[in-house]
Amino acid sequence: MTMSNRNNHNLTPDKESINRRRSRICMLTQRNFAHNAFRCGFYESQDVLSDVDDVDLLYLKPGKAYELRDSFQRKIIRHDFSRQIVSAAVPIQPIRLTREYDLFIAYFPLIKDLPQISAVQGWKDCCGVSICWIDECWLSDVSKYKFWLPVLNDFDYVMLGLNGTVKTVSDIIKRPCHFIPGGVDAIRFSPYPSPPDRVIDIYSIGRMWEAVHNAFLDIAAKKEMFYVYDTFLASDTKVTDHRRHREMLANVAKRSRYFFVAPAKMDMHEETRGQIEFGFRYYEASAAGAVMLGQTPDSESFRTMFNWPDAVIEIQPDGSDVADVLESLVSQTKRLSEISRRNATEALLRHDWVYRWEKILNIVGLKPTPELEIRENRLKQIAERVGNKE
Repeated sequence: MTMSNRNNHNLTPDKESINRRRSRICMLTQRNFAHNAFRCGFYESQDVLSDVDDVDLLYLKPGKAYELRDSFQRKIIRHDFSRQIVSAAVPIQPIRLTREYDLFIAYFPLIKDLPQISAVQGWKDCCGVSICWIDECWLSDVSKYKFWLPVLNDFDYVMLGLNGTVKTVSDIIKRPCHFIPGGVDAIRFSPYPSPPDRVIDIYSIGRMWEAVHNAFLDIAAKKEMFYVYDTFLASDTKVTDHRRHREMLANVAKRSRYFFVAPAKMDMHEETRGQIEFGFRYYEASAAGAVMLGQTPDSESFRTMFNWPDAVIEIQPDGSDVADVLESLVSQTKRLSEISRRNATEALLRHDWVYRWEKILNIVGLKPTPELEIRENRLKQIAERVGNKE
């Protein structure tokens, strides 16, 4: 069934309301059953599109065997050259589209989510244009899931969130793919127009170099700095509500002076195999106006998207210079203030989710809505206020 994101998420629109309007976009969402913390940013991006366009969210529902999906999928699908039994390997309840849309979006955080599309019936007949957007597909995943990739040819457009994978997948499916990077709800994360006090000195979530973590702990103990960090594997933890989780993260980030950042999966070399990418932390930290402390990813996409001064203050992964770097920054209050304002401004003007959706709409040939332009104007207005505070 389809449900409009502008209405109560637990209700299906009746026939009368369906006849009154025609949503032009249908988008899959896993938010009803996949509650991992790392997925909340993706649901946030869907919320932004739903706020600026006419969107019906198509709620996927798990079957009884969902918890056993990973091993079952790999055993069956990798031997399925005809793709006739892919749906049998996907424990998602079948769902059929019966209404027409201009655009169908299958947005998956992970490549292993791709077989879920088999549970959706009728989308090719009901939708004028289709997109498959997979955020995380590493080169190492391409060989692991290569028998799944022909499914991408069912779509008019293929978007990937890791730039280093685009060419390889394009060559395999023999058609161009598009790089669509991550983003952030910059309005939610921005500390402006009324910035709160930065009562947290150092904030770190997700993966961490152990030596850097120990250096932060040592500094916090000796100099009474307030260091906030994860004590559990947070990214896979299930959350009760994705919006509340993002609000919590934003509120902590905009109250943090330094935010630790590092390339994606920087401690999982067997998976990255030298591929350098960057994740949501950079968008979230910059939008919150925090000083990013860590490493600059050695990739052309990062240099293009974060090409402003002091985007990241470098520290060594072995933690050897952490104390010296922080000590040198203590007296540079003007520089820190400039970094904070610049990070927040650039995120407002470049990294809000609305810019990603606008790029996608341009690629597929759909005009932006007036609501999208209103959000862009609001982002620019907030950015102007940041500049006026200098």
